[in-house]
Amino acid sequence: QVQLVESGGGLVQAGGSLSLSCKAFGTIFSTTPMGWYRQAPGKERELVALIISSRRTDYADSVKGRFTISRDNAKNTVYLQMNSLKPEDSAVYYCNVQPFGVNYWGKGTQVTVSS
Repeated sequence: QVQLVESGGGLVQAGGSLSLSCKAFGTIFSTTPMGWYRQAPGKERELVALIISSRRTDYADSVKGRFTISRDNAKNTVYLQMNSLKPEDSAVYYCNVQPFGVNYWGKGTQVTVSS
């Protein structure tokens, strides 16, 4: 069993930056996929960024060059640095980890970008 505690998020103007963090409580390995998803009202949840290791990351096309995902294995924590934010980035952001292929989700944190 894994529990995820997210922090960060909030309200920012377009062009600004926010950072999210998510600490996992439970058995997580250095190669356990960790990621961030988001869901805007009326839309499906979508992958934002995924990290397996420092050399293996994946980003949604819409955030490439603006968002950076990283992890601290010693702290079982995954981070998402979001720069040059746009109003269309507004959504609830969810942390996700997949130990042994099982999905665990955080409760979500709201990110709102005003124009």
